[in-house]
Amino acid sequence: MAVKICMKNPVVEIDGDEMTRVLWALIKEKLLLPYIELNTEYYDLGLENRDRTDDLVTQEAAQAILKHKVGVKCATITSNKARMVEYNLKHLHPSPNATIRAILDGTVFRKPIIVRSIQPTVSTWKKPIVIARHAYGDVYKNAELAIPGPGTVELVYKGKDGTEQRIQVADMKGPGVVQGMHNLDDSIASFARSCFIYALDEKLDLWFATKDTISKIYDGRFKEVFQHIYETEFKSVFEKAGITYFYTLIDDAVARVVKSEGGFLWACKNYDGDVMSDMIASASGSLAMMTSVLVSPNGAFEYEAAHGTVQQHYYRWKRGEKTSTNPVALIFAWSGALAKRADLDENQELKNFAARLEAATLQTIDEGEMTGDLARLASPAPQNILDSWEFIDAIARRL
Repeated sequence: MAVKICMKNPVVEIDGDEMTRVLWALIKEKLLLPYIELNTEYYDLGLENRDRTDDLVTQEAAQAILKHKVGVKCATITSNKARMVEYNLKHLHPSPNATIRAILDGTVFRKPIIVRSIQPTVSTWKKPIVIARHAYGDVYKNAELAIPGPGTVELVYKGKDGTEQRIQVADMKGPGVVQGMHNLDDSIASFARSCFIYALDEKLDLWFATKDTISKIYDGRFKEVFQHIYETEFKSVFEKAGITYFYTLIDDAVARVVKSEGGFLWACKNYDGDVMSDMIASASGSLAMMTSVLVSPNGAFEYEAAHGTVQQHYYRWKRGEKTSTNPVALIFAWSGALAKRADLDENQELKNFAARLEAATLQTIDEGEMTGDLARLASPAPQNILDSWEFIDAIARRL
């Protein structure tokens, strides 16, 4: 048996839920542990453990990423009333992703994983479109209220110096709902700088879009901050690099994107980035073919799958069925985290392994062995449609 690759410092490992949790363990068993003396600091963010710890484990995991600089996260459930009943929860907890992103105050970069046999649904796309998603605030840290009947709703700001501002939100004529959102100038600035730096590193044009014609103050602040930072810090280096910064309205951006050739970085506010990254992933092939990394301004990185926990496949697996769930995004979360750990620790062996793991995964698909979601899109049609266990074994053979 060959000597395993050693790791100097740990990766923060964050386990998750349902079918992705099953595949997470399988990936470690078949693709990582035979080759690496895996050094991780483990946190269980399965829904039941989050409920058991009153969600403290989520905050601890985020703080560990800040400490160790690299984390890798499985997909997790965001609880709702149906999940509360299903898992017999004490409380409805917030999205664990939103909690971690708020603590890290970073930007999420999502990029399609491209294979030769699968062409994008949008025929004009020739190059990957990278989504930069702001990872703080907006609807993910909102305050909501159900209004029982007629009345007035106001937003009120009380300053530490005793000053006060208030504005009427609505004169409610009957029952309804209201929502309050916020963001911070510092977080918007961190988002902007992360996007400009990423665009420079990857030599990509940067697009940014909001709806400042309607949301003149809220979205307008995003536009102003981006423009100021570009003009004062990045304009000359962008021009020297031969790349551009482009602002437009979000609806215009969507229209332009579907007619473009791709090959640019599209910066989006939090919710816009959530939706648009799923659209880009699906149009590029599959939600399971998208890398996702949260980059914190202080140099911490969290790699994760951009998709959910694959709930229906999990129910089938519990009935004893083998499912053809695509594990590629989970594999690339691990390879990305290991490569970043290798960079920070100057561990060339580990960096080479991460590259081999990605190459073996893509080679398996390119040679016609793939899961059902990709088989429906591949041209030519594959000879061999595999379940998840067979697919991971096929990767292991090449690895």
